[in-house]
Amino acid sequence: MWKIVPLALVQSIFLSLGHVFLKMGMMRMGAFAWTREYWFGLLTNWWLLACGIAYGGATVLWLYILKHFPFSVAYPLSSLSYVFGMLAAIVFFHEEVSVMKWVGVLLIAGGCVLIMK
Repeated sequence: MWKIVPLALVQSIFLSLGHVFLKMGMMRMGAFAWTREYWFGLLTNWWLLACGIAYGGATVLWLYILKHFPFSVAYPLSSLSYVFGMLAAIVFFHEEVSVMKWVGVLLIAGGCVLIMK
């Protein structure tokens, strides 16, 4: 059963990277408008392309995980993306993380360990 752990970690990293690339891409876009220029900007935004690639990788891994492991184990382990998302907020966006948020991340990680027991 422990074979799922590295797969779940990589899938969660891809998912978190997709979120990071999405935010970076949208930070580079101007205010929303129903104009041709705005939509062309979306289609030529390299961050959004990277987002799609990361989400695609996460989806392919998720399909493999769902096929080969019990859903009751696989789905809770997908919450590891929250842990990587918190780390990404610090590294890429220089956000302040409160002690309570760290407690929440530790509870999520602890829950994943309990699921695997």
